[in-house]
Amino acid sequence: MARLDDKIALVIGGASGIGYAISERFAAEGAETYLTSRSKSSLDEAVERIGARAHAVPIDASQLDGLEVGIESVRAQAGRIDVLVVNAGTGEPGGIGEITEDNFDRTVGLNLRSLLFAVQLALPLMGPGGSIVLIGSCSDEMGFPGLGVYAATKAAVRSLARTWTLELAPRAIRVNVISPGPTDTPMHRSAPEEVRQWLISKVPLGRAGRPEEIAAAALFLASDESSYVAGTSLSVDGGMAQV
Repeated sequence: MARLDDKIALVIGGASGIGYAISERFAAEGAETYLTSRSKSSLDEAVERIGARAHAVPIDASQLDGLEVGIESVRAQAGRIDVLVVNAGTGEPGGIGEITEDNFDRTVGLNLRSLLFAVQLALPLMGPGGSIVLIGSCSDEMGFPGLGVYAATKAAVRSLARTWTLELAPRAIRVNVISPGPTDTPMHRSAPEEVRQWLISKVPLGRAGRPEEIAAAALFLASDESSYVAGTSLSVDGGMAQV
């Protein structure tokens, strides 16, 4: 028996990078997996690669009406959500003197506002035993010059997980965070080489993580194997924020 047999999973931001790896692993473990992206071409390619258990939900997760449409689509097709992963996020570099209103609004809007409302909208479809997995960052505990707004949103995600754990415990719905370190994704590779090397130099294991390693952690938190794990942040960062 696969670890997510008979589960319905929704992965917000599930067509590339860490989100794709999570979607692929969930489907391989038996979950009917609904994945979102605002890029139809990326979404279609991801669904084709993953196979029959993957289902496309083409929405812009930064827009509340898009989230409403996406979750209604899952309700109409599957009737419920057992596992919710909120992965969609962005990080635009800018020091304290360079942050613009647009930069702030985009980062906070997707990383925090959309995450909050994705959870709120999905909750009516979730029952006892449900698992919510939020993708945070090791930056919630560290200072990264030029990434202050991004790190602040991830610290807020960690805080929300604590509060939601208390609020949702009576419904037997668990909330946890995964805090990755530098991970070999398109967003990571788009950074300048010197930035990537500086980040990796801070990792005790001496390398960037692989998306599949983050997906393995997400699988644990999504499955019944983690039934006594709630309100935590699982660091998958090569030791970056730990030593």
